[in-house]
Amino acid sequence: MGKAQDTVQLTVAQAIVRWLANQYIVIDGQEQRLFGGGFGIFGHGNVPCLGEALYDHREELPLYRGQNEQSMGFAAAGYAKYHLRQRMMFCTASAGPGTANLLTASALAHANRLPMLMLCGDTFLTRLPDPVLQQLEHYNDPTLGVNDAFKPVTRYWDRICHPAQIIQSLPAAIATMLDPADCGPAFLGLPQDVQGWVYDYPVVMFDKKVHRIRRAGPDLEEIAAAAALLKTARRPMIIAGGGVQYSQAVAELTAFAERCQIPVVETIAGRANMVSTHALNTGPLGVTGSDSANAIAEQADVIVAVGTRLQDFTTGSWTAFSKEAQFIAINAARHDAAKHRSLTVVSDAKLGISALNDAIADYKTPADWTALASAERAKWDKYVAMNVAHGNRPNSYAQAIGIVNEHCDPEDRVVAAAGGLPAEVTANWRTLKTGTVDVEFGFSCMGYEIAGGWGARIAQSEKEPTQDTIVFTGDGSYLMLNSDLYSSVLSSKKLIVLVLDNGGFAVINKLQNNSGNESFNNLIKDCPTVDKPFAVDFAAHAASMGCNTETVQNPAELGDAFKRAKASDKTTVLVMQVDAHEGWTTEGHTWWEIGTPHVTKNEKVRAAHKEWESSRDKQRRGV
Repeated sequence: MGKAQDTVQLTVAQAIVRWLANQYIVIDGQEQRLFGGGFGIFGHGNVPCLGEALYDHREELPLYRGQNEQSMGFAAAGYAKYHLRQRMMFCTASAGPGTANLLTASALAHANRLPMLMLCGDTFLTRLPDPVLQQLEHYNDPTLGVNDAFKPVTRYWDRICHPAQIIQSLPAAIATMLDPADCGPAFLGLPQDVQGWVYDYPVVMFDKKVHRIRRAGPDLEEIAAAAALLKTARRPMIIAGGGVQYSQAVAELTAFAERCQIPVVETIAGRANMVSTHALNTGPLGVTGSDSANAIAEQADVIVAVGTRLQDFTTGSWTAFSKEAQFIAINAARHDAAKHRSLTVVSDAKLGISALNDAIADYKTPADWTALASAERAKWDKYVAMNVAHGNRPNSYAQAIGIVNEHCDPEDRVVAAAGGLPAEVTANWRTLKTGTVDVEFGFSCMGYEIAGGWGARIAQSEKEPTQDTIVFTGDGSYLMLNSDLYSSVLSSKKLIVLVLDNGGFAVINKLQNNSGNESFNNLIKDCPTVDKPFAVDFAAHAASMGCNTETVQNPAELGDAFKRAKASDKTTVLVMQVDAHEGWTTEGHTWWEIGTPHVTKNEKVRAAHKEWESSRDKQRRGV
């Protein structure tokens, strides 16, 4: 360990990388590097200085070459989510469009409360060469640039204007990203000249630092109030969110539910908090949920919401519950714990659930309520079994999900994102092991699937290298962002990717039709500017990036192909056409608020507006 008065002369870039390489975290009693490495695309704004520094630490901080800066950020998010926010990656991009490409990924990480450190090039601090390549000039504010656009989509933002700044800024960024209540992406703008400036840094700054993630216990008066309310419940329900997994509170939540015999429903982010066969697992809740969970939610009188931000797909735009239902919200983030008149318990989920379990004494849910939840789940299971079955029916997402569910390993990780698949996976996937599902719906971001799967696979290979990462994607998302198939081949991080081709943006076409509108600009065949529609050969495209590929005609063939993909050690892309109109999961949906025209010449749109608005009287009003 260095002495406080000892110094070492380093460039800013060298100091940043050396400091990052000496950050560790304790996970399950073992020290590991906090950063699993990084994703990088070099340009003139980061290669001369930051690139030089990263080269010298390439063993401690492996740098994965990205194909697109946005997908690098998605991969970092998938990595952090797999590691339950305990480990993370950095992303480095050049000044200008390279950094701008990270904006969407930063927003995704912000919405999902995921840590990701961005080290991005910036314009010259001296301004001597201005205007430089890729610089945006604001005539009345020369300090304003592309990097300022990250302020709304980061939890921590700084521009390094002097070498000494990083002595304070780096620890502040890490503290933010490891804070359960304030977790999210951090951004450091690195002017191109400042990156190479030298400073005599204290040697102690680079001593090994071991981090531990804080567990904030609950206020005892809040727990007492929550216990008193829960004891009055005749029809209680638990909403299990993604925060249950991040807190590693699955065992505590399960024990609490079992002791009190309270039915549990899952959010999209909380999918796989319980295996599907658990007696108290009543199913996924909300717009993309299950009849079973939604039926119980409508009747519940006290709802314990754990680790959820209660977004509209969970709450059915706040129509999924009785207006008289009372909420107890256990959340590390005060902002989430205080929503919708909730009785607030600001606490780590593990400690909060345990304290409530201790305070509830001998409370037991009335047996008829638990029995009703079980009966509703049994009916839902029958529907799902019918929904995923295949035979003399058009190919569907649900059938593909059922095939994979049947043949995958319980340890395999499933990844899906925006489009029709999040709803179909949420409703139809039967969880085989807790913590194995990543449905990105916090920011509902098309294009996350393959990149996020690659990041998850990098993380998975550090812990369970024999298991697979399975990616569900539609043709629309595939065409938006597919280049990390090539990344997975280059890095030998095997993926199994199912491309389910329905000829366009079919789920939005469905919403378009359901709101009374004609099909327009969503399915390829319905685009007025498309002269000659044709089907993309996704298998040939993926093969050109080095993947094994198969195109199958039906779910039975998909099952055989999936087995071959499991047996392979190489990324495999399986392609199957699915029907754009038939085969959607039609049950399990709550109302969802969308904007519909209040005035229109179209009678179908007018009728749809009236029908949509007819459920608004069920909507709870928050305060």
